[in-house]
Amino acid sequence: MQYVSTRGAAPTLGFADALLAGLARDGGLYVPLSVPHFAPDAIRALRGLPYPEAAARIIAPFVEDDFGSDEIGSLSEAAHAGFGHPAIAPLRQIDGNLFTLELFHGPTLAFKDFAMQWLGQAMNRVLRQRGARATIVGATSGDTGAAAIEAFAEQSQVEVFILYPQGRVSDVQRRQMTTVSRPNVHALAIEGSFDDCQRIVKALFGELSFRDEMRLSGVNSINWARILRRSSIIS
Repeated sequence: MQYVSTRGAAPTLGFADALLAGLARDGGLYVPLSVPHFAPDAIRALRGLPYPEAAARIIAPFVEDDFGSDEIGSLSEAAHAGFGHPAIAPLRQIDGNLFTLELFHGPTLAFKDFAMQWLGQAMNRVLRQRGARATIVGATSGDTGAAAIEAFAEQSQVEVFILYPQGRVSDVQRRQMTTVSRPNVHALAIEGSFDDCQRIVKALFGELSFRDEMRLSGVNSINWARILRRSSIIS
């Protein structure tokens, strides 16, 4: 599976390199060159599977050039290990023909945990295999930052900097970001709005020499791997 920039001026990458790149060097987003289709039998085969196994099967066509099948499965298992419900995302019936999908059983109680926990596991594994490190920068209005810090706090190959708008996140979210006692995660309060935080992050990625020197990577939705993992929730 090859990934190309939406602006068409950045190198074509495989999944692992697109995962580490985050934003393409031309400022575009990395997307798959082609989108695989699941046959009806393959979709029916997902019924009744444990959530981590079903998610692994959905993700596999997008990442199998860089991860073996056993590796994809182990990443999915590790990504869901911290969820507080055995079904991961239980479907609750609340009326005769009305159901709700619960996405709050992750470690920070936000649906962002689904993508971020997998992203942390996958990125750290690629970096460890390459003997490399990365500096992750992200902007948040609250839940993304908390989920990112929780996902990467135990990962050995990354340093994480999350920018959030001072006084514009909930007290719970602020505490989730600022009370994690790990030397590789840093929550930075910015005077301004979320858009100001996002502007700083995009500017950092736009400074190519600085980006290369610091080996910047992103965890906002500029990263295709996060979009991919989120799509498996609704599938």
